[in-house]
Amino acid sequence: MALKKHILELQKKRQEVQMGGGEKAIEKQVAMGKMTARDRINTLLDENSFQEYDMFVQHDARDFDMAKKVLHGDGVVIGTGNVSGKPVCIFAQDFTVAGGSLGLMHSRKIVKIMDHALKMKVPLIGINDSGGARIQEGVNSLAGYGEIFFRNTISSGVIPQISVILGPCAGGAVYSPALTDFVFVVENISKMFITGPEVIKTVLGEEISMEDLGGARVHSEITGNAHFFAKSEQECFDQIKKLLSMIPANNKRKAVKTTPKPPKAAYKIGEIVPEDPSLPYDVRDVIKAIVDDSDFFEIMQNWAANMVIGFGRMNGETCGFVCNQPLVMAGVLDVDSSDKAARFIRYCDAFDIPIITLEDLPGYLPGVDQEHAGVIRHGAKILYAYSEATVPKLTVILRKAYGGGYIAMGSRHLRADFVFAWPTAEIAVMGPEGAANIIFRKEITEASDPNEMRRQKVQEYKEKFANPYVAASRGYIDSVIAPEETRNILLHALEVSVEKKVELPDKKHGLPPF
Repeated sequence: MALKKHILELQKKRQEVQMGGGEKAIEKQVAMGKMTARDRINTLLDENSFQEYDMFVQHDARDFDMAKKVLHGDGVVIGTGNVSGKPVCIFAQDFTVAGGSLGLMHSRKIVKIMDHALKMKVPLIGINDSGGARIQEGVNSLAGYGEIFFRNTISSGVIPQISVILGPCAGGAVYSPALTDFVFVVENISKMFITGPEVIKTVLGEEISMEDLGGARVHSEITGNAHFFAKSEQECFDQIKKLLSMIPANNKRKAVKTTPKPPKAAYKIGEIVPEDPSLPYDVRDVIKAIVDDSDFFEIMQNWAANMVIGFGRMNGETCGFVCNQPLVMAGVLDVDSSDKAARFIRYCDAFDIPIITLEDLPGYLPGVDQEHAGVIRHGAKILYAYSEATVPKLTVILRKAYGGGYIAMGSRHLRADFVFAWPTAEIAVMGPEGAANIIFRKEITEASDPNEMRRQKVQEYKEKFANPYVAASRGYIDSVIAPEETRNILLHALEVSVEKKVELPDKKHGLPPF
């Protein structure tokens, strides 16, 4: 009987904690179109797999009447569970409890599960829904953020770190997601900003809505702070499950291999790229004509769309794809697309994921705006990332490969393991029209018919340089291939590269152009 009494007491205490901030607070949360913290965890994780820890932790603040307040779980739920049968560590801030604000014990709970994830070498998922630092706890809140940031950094490149923004994420709180590998946002729910609308109005006198300042679309389309955009929390959780199925649990393991499937017949690779080099096409169609089951999981789809990155499987194994997108700005490299590609290359390298590059670009984007935005520094990031990467690196030049863009996009000179080119490839310092205007300037201006002379010289330049055979004759390209041969050749190259090992100079770390 005594044991039964204790069990009943335990159940009662659990129920109290699970109610978070109470019925009214939960109703308000649901009215905003948001799930509760525990509902989110249970929806994302496999059924009945969640094990909660530190359920009964309480804050220890004493100032501003805090001693009288009971904050169930101190506003955050932590624990372990499974996603598709694989273990993960997870925390979810509970906005119904003191607005999910971060105090000392709140941060210690998060730090505890972060340490556990690193020790056990499993992915960490953080669901952020918080008003920010708990003002009543002063510097203790700031100290808590610092401890979290440190662990984000130490875990980087060791375990996958996933941040889900499902509510406000303000002030210092935004820097933990920024330090993680992937950030997920949901339309009309996610908010991220350093300084809120009220402060901006007070300091600058400007009126701005929370959505315009740091909503989901802002961060997925303008800032590049978000990697995935969803219309609902459920769609967001489905995206997370898909991502976890394609990446390894840690940097010492490979992603789970699936049963190989051929690409779908609808994607006819020989019919995708137009014969006219001035016409655009969707490089994602080329990817889908190569990968297993034509299944390509794109990352950062809405930002820097002139670069396409994401995961696809080749013979059941996960590969990272880095591709110029001729549909947008002719696929040029600029400040944002260089950042986008460089970070993804480093992620793939950290987690032993082979990199496949599909190249078609006229070079780096010229112009005063780009120069002033630091295109030299940002453009160097992609050079650094490719050069530093030691995973298998395979490149296919589909069409244009001009100037610095040719070098930057996984060239042999940056130690690509295999470089292939389609017969449509044009490899040169610059485009035929621009080159002819410079090289044959005198002949063109002195000709009786300058337009006809220009046409002839452009054709002459094309015949000499705008093809893959000059580069192939120098050994810069391993093979000129037909489009239909691409998948099989890449599969063979991946098979050959499986035991690749590279010895780098002994150093603490390099200095990338941050």
